[in-house]
Amino acid sequence: MVAFIITLPVNLQAQLVTGCIVILLIVFLKMFASEGVPRMVALALGVAMVLRYVYWRTTSTLPPMEELANFIPAVLLYSAEMYSVALMALSLFVVSSPQPSRIAPAIAPGSEPTVDIFVPSYNEEAGLLATTLAAATAIDYPRDRFTVWLLDDGGTDQKCEQHDLAAAREAQMRRETLTGLCHELGVNYLTRPRNEHAKAGNLNHGLAHSSGELIVVFDADHAPARPFLRETIGYFNEDPRLFLVQTPHFFINPDPVERSLGTWRRMPSENEMFYGVIQRGLDRWGGAFFCGSAAVLRREALRETDGFAHSSITEDCETALTLHARGWHSVYVDTPLIAGLQPETFASFIGQRSRWAQGMYQILRFHFPLFRSGLTIAQRICYMSSILFWFFPISRAIFLVAPFFYLFFSLEIFNGSGAEFVAYTSVYLLTNLFIQSYLYGKYRWPWFSELYEYIQTVYLLPALLSVMINPRKPTFKVTSKGETIDENRISEIGIPFFIIFVIQIIAVFVTFWRIATEPYAADITIVVGMWNLLNLIISGCALGVVSEKAAKRHSQRIAITRRCSLLIDGVEVPAVIDDVSMGGVRVHTELPPEATARVGMHAVVRVTPPDECISDTLPVLVRNVEVHEGVVVLGTQFNAKSAAHYQLIADLIFANADEWKKFQAGRRKNPGVLRGTVMFVMMAGYQTLRGLAYITQLERLTRRFAPGFFAGAHGR
Repeated sequence: MVAFIITLPVNLQAQLVTGCIVILLIVFLKMFASEGVPRMVALALGVAMVLRYVYWRTTSTLPPMEELANFIPAVLLYSAEMYSVALMALSLFVVSSPQPSRIAPAIAPGSEPTVDIFVPSYNEEAGLLATTLAAATAIDYPRDRFTVWLLDDGGTDQKCEQHDLAAAREAQMRRETLTGLCHELGVNYLTRPRNEHAKAGNLNHGLAHSSGELIVVFDADHAPARPFLRETIGYFNEDPRLFLVQTPHFFINPDPVERSLGTWRRMPSENEMFYGVIQRGLDRWGGAFFCGSAAVLRREALRETDGFAHSSITEDCETALTLHARGWHSVYVDTPLIAGLQPETFASFIGQRSRWAQGMYQILRFHFPLFRSGLTIAQRICYMSSILFWFFPISRAIFLVAPFFYLFFSLEIFNGSGAEFVAYTSVYLLTNLFIQSYLYGKYRWPWFSELYEYIQTVYLLPALLSVMINPRKPTFKVTSKGETIDENRISEIGIPFFIIFVIQIIAVFVTFWRIATEPYAADITIVVGMWNLLNLIISGCALGVVSEKAAKRHSQRIAITRRCSLLIDGVEVPAVIDDVSMGGVRVHTELPPEATARVGMHAVVRVTPPDECISDTLPVLVRNVEVHEGVVVLGTQFNAKSAAHYQLIADLIFANADEWKKFQAGRRKNPGVLRGTVMFVMMAGYQTLRGLAYITQLERLTRRFAPGFFAGAHGR
């Protein structure tokens, strides 16, 4: 019956009408019943239209094999489309019925398992580490049942004894500084002889020197909320074969795309689709995997695999795959319980994603989950879905250049009329859009997946091809965090996006020229021209992404309300903290006549601490002064001088995860396909103009990272 529906021959008008009816039914089902049977019906309708497109595309549109000049690029395009369809099918399986939010099992007093908290570090500054470590020590759990470890790979014997004397001295000073910091915080400092196997090797060294029943991993910039262990530990008591409880990664700063586009506070972050829907879907099928941080693991399970896996540069997913294949279980808790930092610059963002893409290919190459014994069929599909996603640079590159084959070289890579394109391809594209909106609407707005994939493709494609040629070549590279951009600039890796944009503009003129000179093929030329125009809109938005705005703030403000007192200019007055960031706090107060507040002044904020061992005073520097109807509003910067100060900072920022939930909920709004498309096009238009404005000042903006280039150009 299904095959009959898919292959049923109908005229183009009937095909178009049927497609429109299906899309309207999907919209109707989403509006009135988005879960359960209606969800399955909507997905089934969408899949039927997609498969009709696949059948038509396969049987009616490929040029003859004898015409190699047409056939080869046509097959490349067809393969890219079939990859997208296959990935869509895998995704639909994964997220067809996501696991609902869980309620943490209670832990009976006196039955708390022992826990080792690992904070692996490489080159992070002491202040950032101090905040994370202070937050870890403040976790709500019996203090004699957990131990915090700083696993420092920046102060290894290898680094302290290297031939570069300046670098060796820096490593020695780092070790000395962090040893003292850990002593003040009550944290164990641990380094190792050599930097072997990167993060996985560092964690395994920590395993060898600790003994807790459970292992918690926090990245150096991932600070936990106080209830982290209370929300995760209980699951291990319920299931003796549970090896992992993973929680989402919540970030308190925008990624480079969000910062450049100004969307961070009003649109869901890119990672929220993964943590908000996909991980829940994986959890439903027993396939939720380790994400490298914000997770609890069972030591007994890790013993079976000699610790964390290290044959790939994505040790987290590889470790989970190995343990799932041994019959161990995992759980995903959909509650943000840590807050971390994302890469600030576009270059660091691309470096991070290149490592993920290369590591996932290594897992495919060395472990091939589809045929991995021990995994359930559902788990195999889940892992293949997660891994094959990272092949998007190949298909995205083909979709980008395919219009050029026809417009510039007159290659017939798609046999079909304009009417057929409207009846089949447009219905397929719209169905795909509405299915995505149905599944991910609150977590990913229309066209932003395409934007994120495009901006990564330019650099991930060569990274992916290089690991395919030599799977063992890539090495683990730490993602830079806490960077600042002091002035507006074009990213040092942003120029290729402007070159692509210019080529697409030329293709627009070629489109009009071909319509005028070849009116007999105008319908196909218009279709291909519209395809190029769509690519151009996405490319234009990307110009805004690589035109990086100055951003000196490491993290965004988090709204809180907390009573305090302020000691300033020799006077102590009542005050209220109304927001906090990694850099400082904003304080409201009323100053008496004898006290004044000036930029640059030292002051002290006094807050009731959660623990009597923590100092109640926090030194700050006044960075901004505003007066509103007698109320003085001070923007201040932390001036921490001791471990106790960092403990109080950690309490202010990370004690209560409820604020993070509220923040996420406030931007999880589905604009719908139509409104979302209009918003994206308007944003793309503005970002195109902003990017072009930046590029006109290229000489001034890039002088510091391309010295001599423009001088040489003028000299010629």
